[in-house]
Amino acid sequence: MSYELKSAGALSGEPCRYGESRLLVRGPERILGDPYIAFLGGTEVYGRFVEFPFVDSLETQLGMDCINLGSVNAGLDSFVQDETLTGIARAAEVTVLQMLGAQNISNPYYRVHPRRNDRFLQAHPALKTLYPEVDFTEFHFNKHLLCTLRDISGQRFEQVREQLQRSWVERMSLLIEQLDGRVLLLWLRYELGGETGFPEEPVLVDRAMAEALRPKVQGILEFRAESAAAAQDIAGMIFGQMELPAARHMIGPKEHMRIAEALAGHLAPLVQEK
Repeated sequence: MSYELKSAGALSGEPCRYGESRLLVRGPERILGDPYIAFLGGTEVYGRFVEFPFVDSLETQLGMDCINLGSVNAGLDSFVQDETLTGIARAAEVTVLQMLGAQNISNPYYRVHPRRNDRFLQAHPALKTLYPEVDFTEFHFNKHLLCTLRDISGQRFEQVREQLQRSWVERMSLLIEQLDGRVLLLWLRYELGGETGFPEEPVLVDRAMAEALRPKVQGILEFRAESAAAAQDIAGMIFGQMELPAARHMIGPKEHMRIAEALAGHLAPLVQEK
């Protein structure tokens, strides 16, 4: 099979920033006058390597402006700490909030980059005490850190996992509260493959965590997708010559269409109620 390799710059809509936000989100920048639906999420909502992400398809299907606030490599903390983007989302008729991985949040064990939440910045004393044999200066990404900790001691890693999951529920609850509960959660699940260290996105998020949030939101859409490699959907993507390995783990255009169809059925009643 051959792939048409194009520059990622060929994607419609260059990244943009809104107001004082420092987070790059999917462009082009939109005028926010009319009623709209907001979408907060990471790489999948942004639609990396995809010309028309599911947010664009939903705008056509629903006949309402859909504002894509997805950002590549963003995590939950990216939005909790961004007053501009949470303000845009709070003014929406409803916000679709992607359930992002629990590994990419600052917590009592370690601190992550404030915008690129996949980046590990610093181990806190609690983690240094739990793993005294580890040199934490060797790590730059959270997944690499957690895989190493799990390999060293599965028993000690359970303490880290439990803390991450508690912190995730607390942080999600805070963000939902900031959005006045007008939220539809998108639990977008897909397998990553063994070589990535964790079997599935979103990492370390389970059903108990989702159910803890259900009373706080207007609904949860659980959607099982396939990566572009698994769905044989790479040919429809746009990426540079060196980006094929990354593109294989992303969600392709066919899956974006399926996600749009599923979301339309959940969003239409919420929008009609307004």
